[in-house]
Amino acid sequence: MKVVGKQKNSRMCFICGMDNPVGLKAQFYNMEDGSVMTIFKTREDLQSFPDNTHGGITATMLDELGLRAIWVKESELCGVTAMLNVKYRKRVHYGVELIGRGKEIKRSGKISVMKTEIFDKYGSLLAQADATYILMPIEEINKDMDIHKELCYLIEDDIKEINFENKEE
Repeated sequence: MKVVGKQKNSRMCFICGMDNPVGLKAQFYNMEDGSVMTIFKTREDLQSFPDNTHGGITATMLDELGLRAIWVKESELCGVTAMLNVKYRKRVHYGVELIGRGKEIKRSGKISVMKTEIFDKYGSLLAQADATYILMPIEEINKDMDIHKELCYLIEDDIKEINFENKEE
């Protein structure tokens, strides 16, 4: 699937913060179908059991994918997570390439519902979530934050497509 744009990274977010020494530094791409995708790896220090990423880390990425899906259409709008219903399907190994995808499936007023998923590079669905966000401008979430100063990194790369076959569809 073709990449149509790239989203900015923040300074300190655990998932995308480029200045966060313990973060994942994940990059997010706007896709031609209106979804957002990322290619990322977790690390051994984020495990629950050996060879398994902690479920809380998995849930955090699923939540970030939902928020990032808002930005595919409206980069100046933010959301606060109201509900995150996670379904763990298979082990999420650390140290291997993973693919995350998020897409808005419904919007009603200030409420947005997202479907988010994490796959291995072979297309097996590892975890998914239904997430609900309350949409609001950033100044309502944090009046002292300047989103342009926080989301200050745009990391150029040569990724033009993210290809994998979803074995679950």
